[in-house]
Amino acid sequence: MRGKLVFAAPVLFLLLLSGQRGLAADKPDAAGNLQQVLQQLDASAKNFHTASADVKIQIVQTVPVPDTDVQIGSVYFKQESGQAQTALRITTQDGQPFHEIVTYSKGMFQIYQENTNQVTQSRNAAQYAPYLMIGFGATGQDMADRFNITYLGQEKIDGVQTVKLQLIAKDPKVLRLLPKIMIWIDPTRDVSLKQYADEGQGMSRTVNYSRIELNHPIPASRFTFKTNKSTQITTQ
Repeated sequence: MRGKLVFAAPVLFLLLLSGQRGLAADKPDAAGNLQQVLQQLDASAKNFHTASADVKIQIVQTVPVPDTDVQIGSVYFKQESGQAQTALRITTQDGQPFHEIVTYSKGMFQIYQENTNQVTQSRNAAQYAPYLMIGFGATGQDMADRFNITYLGQEKIDGVQTVKLQLIAKDPKVLRLLPKIMIWIDPTRDVSLKQYADEGQGMSRTVNYSRIELNHPIPASRFTFKTNKSTQITTQ
C-alpha cells in the first residue's frame, strides 16, 4: 500500500491577518491556552537547530480494501540560516527489511527506494518547505500563519506532558492533500511526540516519535543517499 508522504506533519497552512494569531478555539479558556502554547513555541524555536528521533509510522487504508502497514525508521531535522533540511529513513515495513529514504533539501524532495534502485525527484517543492518543520522547530507564528488551530487539551505520551492541537490547512492545495492533522507537541522543546494525518480517500497516517535528541551534530550523510550508474532517476 502506498500513500501520500508525510514527514512529520509529516508531516507537513494561513490565517494571520493584521498581526493576529489564527485561532479556531471556540471557548475563551481554550483560546487563552492556545495563545500561551504558541508563545511557548515562539520562544522554544529560537533554541532549535537540529533534531533526530526514532519513528514508528502506521499507515491505515479503509477503502477500497482495508489494509495497514507499519514502518520503522528514523527522522532528522536541521534548521540553519532559515533553510530547512529533513530526512526520513525507513528500515523495516511490517517486520521485514524495507529500505526507503525520503529527503528534502534546497527546494527538492527525493525518494530513494533501495530495493528497486529508483529515485523520484520533485523540483517544485519549495512552496511546501515551511510545512516540514511544523511540530519540529517551527514557531507558533509559523503554525498560526498556515493553519486554523484548535486546542484539544493536554495528554501524556511516554511520560511527557504534551499539548494536543488540531491543524486545518488554510492553503487549499495543502488542504486537498491533508484534510486534517493532529499533533501532540511538547511546547517547551518544540518537538512532537505524535502526529496524525487524515489524508482523505480512506487513508490516514499516525507517526510516533521516540528517543528524541536535540541540537546535536547530524552528519550530512543523513540527508542524502548513494546512487550508482544503474540507478533510475525520475523527475516530476
